[in-house]
Amino acid sequence: MKKQKPLILVTNDDGITAPGIVALVEIMKTLGDVVVVAPDKPQSGMGHAITINSTLRLHKTKTHGIKEEYSCSGTPVDCVKFAVNKILKRKPDLCVSGINHGSNMSINVIYSGTMSAAVEGAIESIPSVGFSLCDYSHDADFSAAKKIIKTIVENVLKNGLPKDVCLNVNIPKLKYDKIKGIKICRQARANWVEELDERHDPSGKPYYWLTGRFENYDKGKKDTDVWAIENNYVSVVPTQFDLTAHNAIKEIENRWKL
Repeated sequence: MKKQKPLILVTNDDGITAPGIVALVEIMKTLGDVVVVAPDKPQSGMGHAITINSTLRLHKTKTHGIKEEYSCSGTPVDCVKFAVNKILKRKPDLCVSGINHGSNMSINVIYSGTMSAAVEGAIESIPSVGFSLCDYSHDADFSAAKKIIKTIVENVLKNGLPKDVCLNVNIPKLKYDKIKGIKICRQARANWVEELDERHDPSGKPYYWLTGRFENYDKGKKDTDVWAIENNYVSVVPTQFDLTAHNAIKEIENRWKL
């Protein structure tokens, strides 16, 4: 009896026509049967947002030359929900999100639409991975990323992932032979020190741009994703959707008088 090919759901946050998702679909075609459900426009920085105050629309497309591909008017998380609840006849064997144009290291995982789609996959008990290339250019070179991604996906398909865990993968902007390897690591403790840059329109009314700088509080620590990228490694961070601070439960119980 012929073995069934893995069913792979592909999504992103840069939009269904972004070069990153085009590259990701090309790789997944070599590994299984691919279904694409992705936003019809860029949705970067949407985090785990879902659409509840307006209608959602789904359109069949021909962007990637496969039988099952759809653009969705909603967020990356909406796309995963649509795929699981409306489009797919069975639960996919894998959900991949990306390839994001730009990094999603450290605290950026909280804001990332790319990673929120992967987290939603994990919530649905689907092995899921979010991929980001540390290159914001529209014309980014994805050739090295393709090789890395294929290696990681083959491992996930063969070995699975721990329950309720997805992977946050960041790939340095380097030629393949310059990448030192793949490092399993933790999310660096970091933050954005933000400012609201006030400007004025021609009528004199103020408007604002959110600006800021990235502050890494784990600078120099070799077990973090930021260190891995800065030292020419691919970072792979196991990520979970349970935000409970388990180590704080007993401490708070002991301090409080309830």
